[in-house]
Amino acid sequence: MSISSGFVAAGFEPVREAFERNFEEGRETGASFAAYLDDELVVDLIGGWTDRKQEQPWTAETLCPVFSTTKPIAALVIALLVDRGQVDYDEWLSAYWPEFGAKGKDRITVAEALSHQAGVPGFPDPIDPDLWLDPPALSAALANLAPMWKPGEGSGYHPLTWGYIAGELARRVDGRTLGTILREDICAPLGIDFWIGTPASEHGRCAQMIKPKEPTKFGPPSPALTAAFLTPWAAPARGGPAWREAEIPSANGHGDAAAVARLFCAYAQRGRIGETRLLSEESWAGLTRERVAGADRILPGKIAFGAGVMRNLPLIYGQNPETLCHSGWGGSGALGDPSAGLAAAYVMNRQGSHLLEDARRSRIIDALYGCL
Repeated sequence: MSISSGFVAAGFEPVREAFERNFEEGRETGASFAAYLDDELVVDLIGGWTDRKQEQPWTAETLCPVFSTTKPIAALVIALLVDRGQVDYDEWLSAYWPEFGAKGKDRITVAEALSHQAGVPGFPDPIDPDLWLDPPALSAALANLAPMWKPGEGSGYHPLTWGYIAGELARRVDGRTLGTILREDICAPLGIDFWIGTPASEHGRCAQMIKPKEPTKFGPPSPALTAAFLTPWAAPARGGPAWREAEIPSANGHGDAAAVARLFCAYAQRGRIGETRLLSEESWAGLTRERVAGADRILPGKIAFGAGVMRNLPLIYGQNPETLCHSGWGGSGALGDPSAGLAAAYVMNRQGSHLLEDARRSRIIDALYGCL
Protein backbone atom coordinates (compact mmCIF):
# COMPACT_ATOMS: atom_id res chain seq x y z
CA MET A 1 0.00 0.00 0.00
CA SER A 2 1.36 3.41 -1.00
CA ILE A 3 2.21 5.80 1.83
CA SER A 4 1.93 8.83 -0.45
CA SER A 5 -0.87 10.27 -2.54
CA GLY A 6 -0.83 12.21 -5.77
CA PHE A 7 0.53 10.89 -9.03
CA VAL A 8 3.59 10.28 -11.16
CA ALA A 9 3.52 10.07 -14.93
CA ALA A 10 4.50 6.81 -16.59
CA GLY A 11 8.26 6.35 -16.34
CA PHE A 12 8.58 8.45 -13.18
CA GLU A 13 7.71 5.68 -10.69
CA PRO A 14 11.22 5.77 -9.14
CA VAL A 15 10.46 9.29 -7.91
CA ARG A 16 7.55 8.00 -5.84
CA GLU A 17 9.76 5.21 -4.52
CA ALA A 18 12.43 7.71 -3.42
CA PHE A 19 9.81 10.01 -1.86
CA GLU A 20 8.26 7.14 0.10
CA ARG A 21 11.62 5.76 1.19
CA ASN A 22 12.24 8.93 3.19
CA PHE A 23 9.06 8.21 5.16
CA GLU A 24 9.87 4.53 5.55
CA GLU A 25 13.24 5.41 7.05
CA GLY A 26 11.65 7.81 9.54
CA ARG A 27 13.16 10.94 7.98
CA GLU A 28 9.92 12.81 7.31
CA THR A 29 6.84 14.06 9.12
CA GLY A 30 5.13 15.67 6.14
CA ALA A 31 6.36 16.59 2.68
CA SER A 32 5.48 17.24 -0.93
CA PHE A 33 7.42 17.02 -4.18
CA ALA A 34 6.44 18.15 -7.67
CA ALA A 35 8.11 18.37 -11.07
CA TYR A 36 7.28 19.85 -14.46
CA LEU A 37 8.91 18.66 -17.67
CA ASP A 38 8.36 20.86 -20.72
CA ASP A 39 5.28 22.41 -19.05
CA GLU A 40 3.76 19.02 -18.18
CA LEU A 41 3.24 18.21 -14.51
CA VAL A 42 4.90 14.79 -14.30
CA VAL A 43 5.16 14.41 -10.52
CA ASP A 44 2.88 15.72 -7.77
CA LEU A 45 3.28 13.83 -4.50
CA ILE A 46 2.24 14.48 -0.90
CA GLY A 47 2.58 12.42 2.25
CA GLY A 48 2.59 12.46 6.02
CA TRP A 49 1.29 14.97 8.54
CA THR A 50 1.13 18.73 8.90
CA ASP A 51 1.40 18.77 12.70
CA ARG A 52 3.80 17.55 15.38
CA LYS A 53 1.19 15.24 16.94
CA GLN A 54 0.63 13.62 13.52
CA GLU A 55 -3.13 14.07 13.66
CA GLN A 56 -3.67 16.25 10.58
CA PRO A 57 -2.86 14.63 7.21
CA TRP A 58 -0.89 16.60 4.63
CA THR A 59 -3.32 17.37 1.78
CA ALA A 60 -3.23 19.04 -1.60
CA GLU A 61 -4.35 22.24 0.17
CA THR A 62 -1.48 22.32 2.68
CA LEU A 63 0.78 25.37 2.61
CA CYS A 64 4.32 25.10 3.93
CA PRO A 65 6.91 27.83 4.57
CA VAL A 66 9.86 27.34 2.24
CA PHE A 67 12.26 29.81 3.90
CA SER A 68 15.07 30.87 1.51
CA THR A 69 13.59 28.97 -1.41
CA THR A 70 11.45 32.13 -1.48
CA LYS A 71 14.38 34.21 -2.78
CA PRO A 72 14.35 33.17 -6.47
CA ILE A 73 10.57 33.67 -6.51
CA ALA A 74 11.00 37.21 -5.18
CA ALA A 75 13.81 37.66 -7.71
CA LEU A 76 11.30 36.92 -10.49
CA VAL A 77 9.32 39.94 -9.32
CA ILE A 78 12.38 42.18 -9.55
CA ALA A 79 13.16 40.72 -12.99
CA LEU A 80 9.59 41.55 -14.03
CA LEU A 81 10.22 45.17 -13.00
CA VAL A 82 13.47 45.10 -14.98
CA ASP A 83 11.54 43.79 -17.97
CA ARG A 84 9.09 46.69 -17.63
CA GLY A 85 11.89 49.26 -17.54
CA GLN A 86 11.27 50.19 -13.90
CA VAL A 87 14.61 48.79 -12.65
CA ASP A 88 18.07 48.40 -14.19
CA TYR A 89 20.33 45.74 -12.70
CA ASP A 90 23.40 47.89 -13.44
CA GLU A 91 22.06 51.05 -11.76
CA TRP A 92 23.10 52.05 -8.24
CA LEU A 93 20.55 50.77 -5.74
CA SER A 94 20.70 54.23 -4.14
CA ALA A 95 19.25 55.74 -7.33
CA TYR A 96 15.95 54.09 -6.42
CA TRP A 97 16.40 54.11 -2.65
CA PRO A 98 18.54 57.13 -1.75
CA GLU A 99 18.72 56.32 1.96
CA PHE A 100 20.46 53.04 1.17
CA GLY A 101 23.49 54.99 -0.02
CA ALA A 102 24.47 55.93 3.55
CA LYS A 103 27.85 54.96 5.02
CA GLY A 104 29.58 53.99 1.82
CA LYS A 105 26.79 51.99 0.13
CA ASP A 106 26.09 54.54 -2.62
CA ARG A 107 28.05 52.61 -5.25
CA ILE A 108 26.40 49.21 -4.88
CA THR A 109 24.43 48.19 -7.94
CA VAL A 110 21.07 46.46 -7.88
CA ALA A 111 22.67 43.29 -9.24
CA GLU A 112 25.40 43.36 -6.60
CA ALA A 113 22.84 43.74 -3.82
CA LEU A 114 20.71 40.91 -5.19
CA SER A 115 23.77 38.65 -5.48
CA HIS A 116 24.63 39.03 -1.78
CA GLN A 117 27.49 41.49 -2.27
CA ALA A 118 26.08 44.52 -0.42
CA GLY A 119 27.95 43.77 2.81
CA VAL A 120 24.92 43.98 5.10
CA PRO A 121 24.06 40.32 5.92
CA GLY A 122 22.68 41.24 9.34
CA PHE A 123 22.87 43.65 12.25
CA PRO A 124 26.13 43.53 14.24
CA ASP A 125 24.58 45.60 17.04
CA PRO A 126 21.36 44.71 18.87
CA ILE A 127 17.93 45.46 17.44
CA ASP A 128 14.47 44.47 18.63
CA PRO A 129 13.81 41.13 16.86
CA ASP A 130 10.21 42.25 16.28
CA LEU A 131 11.57 44.89 13.90
CA TRP A 132 11.84 42.13 11.28
CA LEU A 133 8.03 41.99 11.27
CA ASP A 134 7.83 45.69 10.26
CA PRO A 135 9.44 45.81 6.79
CA PRO A 136 9.48 49.63 6.38
CA ALA A 137 11.11 50.11 9.79
CA LEU A 138 13.58 47.28 9.27
CA SER A 139 14.47 48.63 5.81
CA ALA A 140 15.18 52.06 7.29
CA ALA A 141 17.50 50.51 9.88
CA LEU A 142 19.18 48.41 7.20
CA ALA A 143 19.81 51.46 5.01
CA ASN A 144 21.78 53.06 7.84
CA LEU A 145 24.24 50.14 8.23
CA ALA A 146 27.86 50.37 7.18
CA PRO A 147 28.93 47.51 4.89
CA MET A 148 31.04 44.77 6.46
CA TRP A 149 33.19 44.51 3.31
CA LYS A 150 33.79 46.60 0.22
CA PRO A 151 31.62 46.18 -2.90
CA GLY A 152 33.34 43.94 -5.40
CA GLU A 153 35.07 41.83 -2.75
CA GLY A 154 32.80 38.80 -3.13
CA SER A 155 29.60 37.55 -1.59
CA GLY A 156 28.39 36.99 1.94
CA TYR A 157 24.97 35.38 2.06
CA HIS A 158 22.24 37.74 3.31
CA PRO A 159 19.72 35.25 4.82
CA LEU A 160 17.07 37.80 5.83
CA THR A 161 18.26 41.27 4.81
CA TRP A 162 18.21 40.26 1.12
CA GLY A 163 14.42 40.24 1.24
CA TYR A 164 14.14 43.73 2.67
CA ILE A 165 16.48 45.04 -0.03
CA ALA A 166 14.37 43.42 -2.76
CA GLY A 167 11.11 44.41 -1.08
CA GLU A 168 12.02 48.06 -0.57
CA LEU A 169 13.33 48.32 -4.14
CA ALA A 170 10.03 46.98 -5.48
CA ARG A 171 7.99 49.35 -3.32
CA ARG A 172 10.07 52.38 -4.30
CA VAL A 173 9.72 51.85 -8.04
CA ASP A 174 6.22 50.36 -8.27
CA GLY A 175 4.30 51.65 -5.24
CA ARG A 176 3.05 48.16 -4.43
CA THR A 177 4.76 45.71 -2.11
CA LEU A 178 6.70 42.84 -3.64
CA GLY A 179 4.20 40.30 -2.30
CA THR A 180 1.34 42.25 -3.83
CA ILE A 181 3.06 42.36 -7.23
CA LEU A 182 3.70 38.63 -7.03
CA ARG A 183 0.07 37.93 -6.20
CA GLU A 184 -1.56 40.37 -8.63
CA ASP A 185 0.75 40.05 -11.63
CA ILE A 186 1.95 36.43 -11.47
CA CYS A 187 0.24 34.06 -9.05
CA ALA A 188 -3.41 35.10 -9.38
CA PRO A 189 -3.41 35.26 -13.22
CA LEU A 190 -1.65 31.88 -13.44
CA GLY A 191 -3.59 30.18 -10.63
CA ILE A 192 -0.47 29.55 -8.51
CA ASP A 193 -1.07 29.02 -4.78
CA PHE A 194 2.00 30.77 -3.38
CA TRP A 195 2.20 33.70 -0.99
CA ILE A 196 4.73 36.20 0.30
CA GLY A 197 2.67 37.77 3.05
CA THR A 198 0.19 35.00 3.80
CA PRO A 199 -3.21 36.41 4.85
CA ALA A 200 -4.98 35.19 7.98
CA SER A 201 -7.60 33.49 5.79
CA GLU A 202 -4.95 30.95 4.71
CA HIS A 203 -3.31 30.22 8.08
CA GLY A 204 -5.48 27.19 8.76
CA ARG A 205 -3.78 25.44 5.83
CA CYS A 206 -0.22 26.06 7.07
CA ALA A 207 1.93 23.17 8.25
CA GLN A 208 3.66 23.32 11.61
CA MET A 209 7.43 23.41 11.32
CA ILE A 210 9.50 20.97 13.38
CA LYS A 211 12.93 22.42 14.12
CA PRO A 212 16.07 20.32 13.66
CA LYS A 213 17.45 18.51 16.69
CA GLU A 214 21.05 19.15 15.63
CA PRO A 215 22.67 22.60 15.36
CA THR A 216 22.70 24.17 11.91
CA LYS A 217 25.97 23.50 10.11
CA PHE A 218 27.59 26.81 9.19
CA GLY A 219 30.89 27.71 7.61
CA PRO A 220 33.93 29.02 9.52
CA PRO A 221 33.26 31.62 12.26
CA SER A 222 33.39 35.27 11.16
CA PRO A 223 31.80 38.61 12.09
CA ALA A 224 29.60 38.37 8.97
CA LEU A 225 28.34 34.91 9.96
CA THR A 226 27.60 36.12 13.47
CA ALA A 227 25.62 39.11 12.18
CA ALA A 228 23.73 36.98 9.67
CA PHE A 229 22.73 34.05 11.85
CA LEU A 230 24.13 33.85 15.35
CA THR A 231 22.95 36.85 17.38
CA PRO A 232 19.75 36.72 19.47
CA TRP A 233 18.30 39.43 17.19
CA ALA A 234 19.24 37.79 13.86
CA ALA A 235 15.64 36.72 13.12
CA PRO A 236 12.09 37.18 14.40
CA ALA A 237 10.07 34.52 16.14
CA ARG A 238 8.96 32.26 13.29
CA GLY A 239 5.70 30.42 12.79
CA GLY A 240 3.11 32.72 14.34
CA PRO A 241 0.40 34.76 12.61
CA ALA A 242 2.45 37.99 12.55
CA TRP A 243 5.39 36.20 10.91
CA ARG A 244 3.17 34.58 8.27
CA GLU A 245 1.45 37.86 7.41
CA ALA A 246 4.61 39.98 7.20
CA GLU A 247 6.22 40.20 3.78
CA ILE A 248 9.75 38.81 4.10
CA PRO A 249 10.71 38.07 0.47
CA SER A 250 13.88 36.32 1.58
CA ALA A 251 12.42 33.82 3.98
CA ASN A 252 8.69 33.35 4.54
CA GLY A 253 7.03 32.41 1.27
CA HIS A 254 4.29 29.81 1.76
CA GLY A 255 3.12 27.31 -0.83
CA ASP A 256 3.13 23.67 -1.84
CA ALA A 257 5.66 21.90 -4.02
CA ALA A 258 3.49 22.15 -7.13
CA ALA A 259 3.23 25.94 -6.76
CA VAL A 260 6.96 26.37 -6.18
CA ALA A 261 7.81 24.11 -9.11
CA ARG A 262 5.41 26.03 -11.35
CA LEU A 263 7.12 29.31 -10.47
CA PHE A 264 10.52 27.73 -11.14
CA CYS A 265 9.30 26.91 -14.63
CA ALA A 266 10.30 30.52 -15.34
CA TYR A 267 13.89 29.37 -14.79
CA ALA A 268 13.51 26.09 -16.68
CA GLN A 269 11.69 27.69 -19.62
CA ARG A 270 13.83 30.83 -19.92
CA GLY A 271 11.28 33.33 -18.68
CA ARG A 272 8.09 31.46 -19.57
CA ILE A 273 5.48 29.76 -17.38
CA GLY A 274 3.19 27.70 -19.55
CA GLU A 275 1.89 29.88 -22.38
CA THR A 276 2.69 33.07 -20.47
CA ARG A 277 5.90 34.87 -21.39
CA LEU A 278 6.78 36.37 -18.00
CA LEU A 279 10.22 37.72 -18.93
CA SER A 280 11.96 38.55 -22.17
CA GLU A 281 15.03 36.51 -23.05
CA GLU A 282 17.18 39.54 -22.21
CA SER A 283 15.64 40.01 -18.76
CA TRP A 284 15.87 36.28 -18.01
CA ALA A 285 19.57 36.35 -18.93
CA GLY A 286 20.13 39.35 -16.68
CA LEU A 287 18.45 37.56 -13.80
CA THR A 288 20.26 34.25 -14.18
CA ARG A 289 23.78 35.02 -15.38
CA GLU A 290 26.61 34.58 -12.90
CA ARG A 291 27.20 37.77 -10.90
CA VAL A 292 29.65 36.40 -8.34
CA ALA A 293 31.27 33.04 -7.64
CA GLY A 294 33.72 31.55 -5.20
CA ALA A 295 34.06 31.12 -1.47
CA ASP A 296 31.17 32.80 0.37
CA ARG A 297 31.76 34.57 3.68
CA ILE A 298 28.81 32.88 5.36
CA LEU A 299 27.70 29.74 3.51
CA PRO A 300 30.04 26.75 3.52
CA GLY A 301 31.94 26.06 0.32
CA LYS A 302 31.99 27.76 -3.06
CA ILE A 303 28.80 29.43 -4.27
CA ALA A 304 27.64 31.14 -7.46
CA PHE A 305 24.81 33.68 -7.56
CA GLY A 306 22.75 35.35 -10.23
CA ALA A 307 20.57 38.33 -9.33
CA GLY A 308 18.72 36.51 -6.57
CA VAL A 309 19.00 32.89 -7.66
CA MET A 310 21.78 30.38 -7.04
CA ARG A 311 23.57 28.64 -9.85
CA ASN A 312 24.24 24.95 -9.35
CA LEU A 313 27.65 25.22 -7.67
CA PRO A 314 28.27 22.83 -6.00
CA LEU A 315 26.36 20.25 -8.03
CA ILE A 316 23.60 19.43 -5.54
CA TYR A 317 20.65 19.88 -7.93
CA GLY A 318 21.60 17.39 -10.63
CA GLN A 319 24.75 17.47 -12.74
CA ASN A 320 24.05 20.52 -14.91
CA PRO A 321 26.07 23.53 -13.68
CA GLU A 322 23.69 25.83 -15.60
CA THR A 323 20.71 24.80 -13.46
CA LEU A 324 19.18 27.61 -11.41
CA CYS A 325 18.29 26.64 -7.87
CA HIS A 326 17.98 27.54 -4.22
CA SER A 327 17.79 25.82 -0.85
CA GLY A 328 15.74 26.86 2.15
CA TRP A 329 16.50 26.53 5.86
CA GLY A 330 15.79 22.99 6.97
CA GLY A 331 15.73 21.28 3.60
CA SER A 332 13.26 22.78 1.13
CA GLY A 333 14.60 23.45 -2.33
CA ALA A 334 13.76 23.98 -5.98
CA LEU A 335 15.43 23.92 -9.36
CA GLY A 336 14.93 25.08 -12.91
CA ASP A 337 17.12 23.29 -15.46
CA PRO A 338 16.90 25.13 -18.81
CA SER A 339 18.82 22.41 -20.64
CA ALA A 340 16.32 19.70 -19.67
CA GLY A 341 13.24 21.95 -19.48
CA LEU A 342 12.83 20.61 -15.95
CA ALA A 343 11.47 22.40 -12.87
CA ALA A 344 11.03 20.70 -9.50
CA ALA A 345 10.45 21.55 -5.85
CA TYR A 346 10.55 19.83 -2.48
CA VAL A 347 8.94 21.16 0.68
CA MET A 348 8.67 19.56 4.12
CA ASN A 349 7.96 20.43 7.74
CA ARG A 350 10.64 18.42 9.56
CA GLN A 351 13.76 20.51 9.22
CA GLY A 352 17.29 19.24 8.79
CA SER A 353 20.49 20.93 9.92
CA HIS A 354 22.21 21.66 6.59
CA LEU A 355 21.92 25.05 4.89
CA LEU A 356 22.41 23.89 1.30
CA GLU A 357 22.18 20.14 0.84
CA ASP A 358 19.54 17.78 2.21
CA ALA A 359 19.82 14.01 1.77
CA ARG A 360 16.05 13.55 1.48
CA ARG A 361 15.75 16.09 -1.30
CA SER A 362 18.87 14.87 -3.10
CA ARG A 363 17.54 11.31 -3.14
CA ILE A 364 14.34 12.42 -4.86
CA ILE A 365 16.06 14.72 -7.33
CA ASP A 366 18.57 12.02 -8.26
CA ALA A 367 15.65 9.67 -8.92
CA LEU A 368 13.94 12.35 -11.02
CA TYR A 369 16.99 12.86 -13.24
CA GLY A 370 17.33 9.09 -13.55
CA CYS A 371 13.90 9.04 -15.21
CA LEU A 372 14.75 11.50 -17.98
